[in-house]
Amino acid sequence: MSTPSLLILAGDGIGPEVMVEVRKIIDWFGAKRDLKINVTEDLVGGAAYDKHGVPLTDETMAHAQEVDAVLLGAVGGPAYDDLDFSVKPERGLLRLRKEMDLFANLRPAQCFDALADFSSLKTEIVSGLDIMIVRELTSGVYFGEPRGIMDDNEGGRVGVNTQRYTTDEIRRVARSAFELAKKRNNRVCSMEKANVMESGILWREEVQWVHDNEYPEVELTHMYADNGGMQLVRAPKQFDVIVTDNLFGDMLSDVAAMLTGSLGMLPSASLGVPMANGRPKAMYEPVHGSAPDITGQAKANPCACILSFAMALRYSYDEGAEADRLESAVEKVLADGVRTADLMQAGDTTPASTSEMGDAVIAALDASL
Repeated sequence: MSTPSLLILAGDGIGPEVMVEVRKIIDWFGAKRDLKINVTEDLVGGAAYDKHGVPLTDETMAHAQEVDAVLLGAVGGPAYDDLDFSVKPERGLLRLRKEMDLFANLRPAQCFDALADFSSLKTEIVSGLDIMIVRELTSGVYFGEPRGIMDDNEGGRVGVNTQRYTTDEIRRVARSAFELAKKRNNRVCSMEKANVMESGILWREEVQWVHDNEYPEVELTHMYADNGGMQLVRAPKQFDVIVTDNLFGDMLSDVAAMLTGSLGMLPSASLGVPMANGRPKAMYEPVHGSAPDITGQAKANPCACILSFAMALRYSYDEGAEADRLESAVEKVLADGVRTADLMQAGDTTPASTSEMGDAVIAALDASL
């Protein structure tokens, strides 16, 4: 197979800062593990708007369709709050997800032992936590039509968003969840609101169909999404893989994220159908957002973006062993007590800067050879 390709879209806020550290990691794999990746860079979000007047150009969109994977930093910031909705930085991200048809969003919630005390829950509840949430990403209420704000002809207004799913949209994300479960602990919990929403009834029936006809060996349970949120903070280790729709996945994955103690540690992957070379359309990004309050202060934790690259190694480049190596390096750094500002506790000394955290991961990778 030809040299794998990667398009880096650092974006806004702390995106460029954490991406510098990922470039160090990519260079290390090229030099020390002979894993060459053809890297290109471009603009997205507010950075693209500042230069081109749009949050994503057609040229960048076309390039994203051609590469093996996209690695995105973050989009948005207060400087863009007053822009028209159609050109807000987040529209660039949504366009990438929609036009690349990245229908399966994978958000792991893993609690590293060294960070168990950072969770708002008791250590024994979250220690060893390892959940994968699979969120449908290209349909549902965020994309359904009709939508908009309009006059109600009675002197007021009405806001409309449409929750809509098809059989194929549900079945394909369910398959992604079942495939992941087969490589983990072989359990899937599907979450919806079948008690009050017709789209939830369809979701439950179609996920059950995929299970019964294609994955009977995987354990499947169903749960209402509101109960799912409660169970995530009551007994999160009962779950292995959770599959859910776009809206509920957005909320439940943020709940799961905080079980681990810090958004600065959480990666994500968004996957689509396989391309001609067998690799899936894919975009990887940290969960933490643009964090404008610490932009340019060297305080950002690069680990979520580094771990997003580890997911790219695993899912786009079929380099599972190297992904394990990188994840283990991050875990070693944390166990050794290296902390960025978001991971500091009472009594800790001066926090590591963004670049110092990246250098520590490189040192741990060197030690793994």
